[in-house]
Order: sequence, then structure tokens, then C-alpha cells
Amino acid sequence: MMLLGFLRAVPVSLEQGLAYSLVALGIVLSFRVLAFPDLTVDGSFPLGAAVTARLIIEGFNPIYGILIAILAGFLAGCLTGVLNTKLKINSLLAGILVMTILYSVNLRIMGRSNIQLLTVNTIVTPLESMGSNRFIPIIAFFFVVAVGIKILTDLFLNTEMGLAMRATGDNEQMIRTLGVNTDNMTVLGLGISNAFVALSGSLVAQDQGFADVGMGIGMIVAGLASIIIGESVVGRKTVFMMTLAALVGSVVYKFIISIGLRLGLAPTDLKLATGIMVILALGVPALKKEKEGKLHLRGV
Repeated sequence: MMLLGFLRAVPVSLEQGLAYSLVALGIVLSFRVLAFPDLTVDGSFPLGAAVTARLIIEGFNPIYGILIAILAGFLAGCLTGVLNTKLKINSLLAGILVMTILYSVNLRIMGRSNIQLLTVNTIVTPLESMGSNRFIPIIAFFFVVAVGIKILTDLFLNTEMGLAMRATGDNEQMIRTLGVNTDNMTVLGLGISNAFVALSGSLVAQDQGFADVGMGIGMIVAGLASIIIGESVVGRKTVFMMTLAALVGSVVYKFIISIGLRLGLAPTDLKLATGIMVILALGVPALKKEKEGKLHLRGV
């Protein structure tokens, strides 16, 4: 019976994990590439959902909703970058400010706190009617989107501009002496990062059938958990492995959450479980290194 529950969790985990993997990819750009702790994510995720949902119920094609959601997410990320680079506001505070502003913006866009999309046509509507098992075409669609974005990210990070962006996060002073405008690199990187996050919010809203102003709460922690899990499985020695870790980690994270729910974990405890997971993933290796260091000193 338990094995059957595990098997049923696989397609759900794949569907949700691939849809949310774009959040992890966006966080890879901000946290790993730019070394920028960007909290805008918690606001740009529901921003993508809000823009798409409002346009769909107004009669627009879902494709237009997705494209405008990507643009909105890009602008939100750029705003955080401008606050940090031009106005010299601390990176954490800049992200918090934009995230707070986006809460009101999202309410304005939707006109209310929640929009349901179950009675309108979305990007997944034709996919759900393609076969008896709705999971197969939807998983295939999310797989193509996630892998496509991953490949584009890999290609971009290996271009001259992408290398400059990576150098900005690695050694800002050094790359600045070579004539690179690091402020522009930061703004562009945060824009692309939040464009990915908004795209994820747009797709998740259409898949779940609703957009809610609070759906982005804790998204940054969930994204970090996915990255940490993925890196423990895949590693992050190269750009290819780093972005692959985001995709794999997102699916594994959703599978762990799905199994936890089936084993009796209360849905209200999901954020708590995620936070503990991140603490353990970050804290245990540090404690091990500290212990090894102490043992080494004793040997001397």
C-alpha cells in the first residue's frame, strides 16, 4: 500500500517539480552566479501568476499572458537591481522593498486576492484533453519548457556577457578594472532571474487553476531547498551541472514533500519542514568541517 502511494507521488512530483524548477533556475542566477541574496522572488512569483490570470479572464490568449508575465518579472528584478546599484540600498533590503511593493501591485492587477481559472481556457487546457492520463502531456510540456530554459541559460552564461556576469558575482572589483559595468550586469542578471520566476508563477497558476496573492510566500526558501538538494545529488562544478541541479533538486524536493504529505505531514507544516530541511542541508556540512578541523588540530 505504501509502495502504491510512492508510485502515485511520482507523476505529481514531476509535474510540480518541473513547473517550479524555473524558480530554482532563477535563484541560481541571483544567489549562485551574482552572489546576490534576492528576496524579490516571493513577490515576482505571484506577479507572474497575477498578470497571466488577469489577462486570461479578460479574454487574452494565454500565450500573451505568459509573455507579459515574463516582462513584468524582468522589470521587477531590474527594479531591485537599480535600488541596489544606483541608490546604494542594501541588497537584502532592496529585495524586501520590491517584494513588499509587489504585494500591493499584485492586488491591484487582480482586483482581488484570488482569481480562479478553472472555467477558462489556459495553456494546459488542450493538454488535459489529449489522453486519458492528464499527467503525461502536461509533464512533457513542463519538461520541454524547463529543459529549454536550462539550455538557454547554459548558452547565455558561456557567452561574453554571461562570463562577465559570472565574474561580477565572483570578483566584482577585478572585473570592474577590465572595463565591465558591474552595475548593469547585476541589474540584467536580477531581471533575467525574476523573469524565470514570473514564468514559473504564470505556468503554476494555469496548472493549478488559480492565482493567489499569497502563493509566493516562502518561495525563496523552497527554491534554495531545491538547489541544495540538487547540488548534493548532481554537484555544481560547471554551469551545466549547476543548472541541472536546479531542475533535479526541484523534482526531488517536490517528491519529498509529496511523500511527507502521504505519510501524514500536515499541509500547514510544509513551510516548517522546508525551513528545517534547508537548515540541516546548510548546517550539517558546516558542523562536519568544524569537527574535522578540530580533529586535525588535535593531531598536530
